[in-house]
Amino acid sequence: MSARELMLLVEGRIKLLGSIVRSSNATFLVEVSCGDDSAWAVYKPEAGERPLSDFEPGLFRRERAAYLLSAYLQWDLVPPTVIREDSPLGIGSLQWFVEGDFREHYFTLFQDAPETHRSLSQLALFDCIANNADRKSGHVLRANDGRVWGIDHGLCFGAGDKLRTVIWDFAGVPIPAALLEDIAPLAEAVPDDVAGLLDDVEVMALQRRVQRLLRNGVLPTDTTGMRYPWPLV
Repeated sequence: MSARELMLLVEGRIKLLGSIVRSSNATFLVEVSCGDDSAWAVYKPEAGERPLSDFEPGLFRRERAAYLLSAYLQWDLVPPTVIREDSPLGIGSLQWFVEGDFREHYFTLFQDAPETHRSLSQLALFDCIANNADRKSGHVLRANDGRVWGIDHGLCFGAGDKLRTVIWDFAGVPIPAALLEDIAPLAEAVPDDVAGLLDDVEVMALQRRVQRLLRNGVLPTDTTGMRYPWPLV
């Protein structure tokens, strides 16, 4: 996270610009500003979350945990994300807005942009670690500078096996040794800032997932053909 991004997300005045449609939970586009500097961010308040039977309220904490995990791995797959208690509709997550061509998503990138495949397969591994239960195609963005980002991580880090994703094109592919080295420390300990946003059972489950990936050395395969989110995009 750059100093500018950090200042705007942590200290910036938040102004609601409008609702982002077709989101399962209340999601808003906001402007964050400090003095003459401003940028857009995505705000997800706890007050706008729909009750779920398998996730406790406070999905915004999982958004923050996903960012912290990506930053710990130095993969930078998740846009900078903070938690703000002083937001217009109460406590929630505030994530840097990724500017890009929103006609693009996972399916179009995989088919038409082979130069993104390395990042896409890395995102698939990240989702296995985070146990992402909702990796839709539209949750994969390519920014104007060509970087690939994953967004919408509110349904991550469940203790049970909840992986649901559209990224199955790399199933069975060996995980590069450098990425295995990156994730290996997680098998022994989860960073305190990530663990502090989860419960103990979820932390232990994350470690077990990493241990399994290290043993197998390949990205998992969906033998059921059912591990897809809906809608797909």
